[in-house]
Amino acid sequence: MKRTHFRLSPSQKQRLSQAQERCRAAAGGFQASAFVNVGDTIPVDYDNGFLRGHGTQLVEGQLLATVCGVVERVNKLISVRPLRARYNPETGDVVVGRITEVAPKRWKVDVNSRQDAQLLLSAVNLPGGIQRRRTATDELNMRDLFTENDVISAEVQTLHQDGSLHLHTRSLKYGKLENGQLVKVSPYLIKRLKQHFHQLKQYGVQLILGCNGYVWISAIPPSSSEIVAIQPATNQRAAESESRETGAGTPEAQNVEITRDLRERICRIANAVRVLGACGFMIHPDSIVDTYEASLTSGIEPKQMISGEFHVRTVEREADQRSKKGSFKGSARHLYKAVAARGDDQHHQVYVQVSISRSGSTRELCINGPVTSSSADRHSAGGWPHPT
Repeated sequence: MKRTHFRLSPSQKQRLSQAQERCRAAAGGFQASAFVNVGDTIPVDYDNGFLRGHGTQLVEGQLLATVCGVVERVNKLISVRPLRARYNPETGDVVVGRITEVAPKRWKVDVNSRQDAQLLLSAVNLPGGIQRRRTATDELNMRDLFTENDVISAEVQTLHQDGSLHLHTRSLKYGKLENGQLVKVSPYLIKRLKQHFHQLKQYGVQLILGCNGYVWISAIPPSSSEIVAIQPATNQRAAESESRETGAGTPEAQNVEITRDLRERICRIANAVRVLGACGFMIHPDSIVDTYEASLTSGIEPKQMISGEFHVRTVEREADQRSKKGSFKGSARHLYKAVAARGDDQHHQVYVQVSISRSGSTRELCINGPVTSSSADRHSAGGWPHPT
């Protein structure tokens, strides 16, 4: 996979190293112990026993990691999920792929997995949404649907023991993708969400965050915005669901007029995804919008976003945000312990001004009593009350 590389000056390298160290310090001990390198010892409970999973090896009575990745624990099974690896598909994943071959009654699709996925002719929608059995004529006209090098969106239908997988596009939101940009990042950086089709209506851009690390950025079809606009407020949720179904595979999405301003917004969002992937940060709509707005605030052109200076600024901004979150939790923890140290069971109500959002806005945190030492320890472990 081709990655984005930046040329950094000595001063930029020093700033980047300091920002990365602040990010690691703000992550805390739990997050730091979750990531291991090759040869690191994985802490386990030897008394109750454990099961050795993938990416681990028992050496001289100690469980060592054989790959760089994240430690995963399922009951007694301990394994290490590698970070730099091919896409490991799961049933129901939304993927973005490229057609590599047109075979008899099927297409082969590159989905960044160990082997090409297969898209059967019976698993696609025929033109016009006709429901019937596929004939020899349909097989002869397969290239009218998809041909080599076409980019498509699909869903993982089935997995097999030999590692092969089958896709399907039996929905309007799946199909051929045109008039957009394809950005490739590491699959582990894509945050798994309930919905992987996102519309950034303030920019007129829609995203398809493929679980396989392929991200598609294109313009919003005119019909999807019109559907939401004409529906009454009572049917707003149904209208939004219907607008998501009018996805990139529909004819409306393929015939969008791309203006110069819209093209610039698409390029800026694509560069934001590239920068996040190069920094190793999780990619989801909030982080993409945050990086997009930071580039506008800095007053830089889209092509300057893939420079070393903006790369360093992105890491520094993330370090500042993580430090604010850490100081918020630390302040609340000390406040709880201070209230609990009073030794009474009176109901206390304390308001604290804290900055808890990515944009740095301030909200009031209301702490209600009675507060005891046990509740202080419980809240310091992460059970913070909701801000009012």
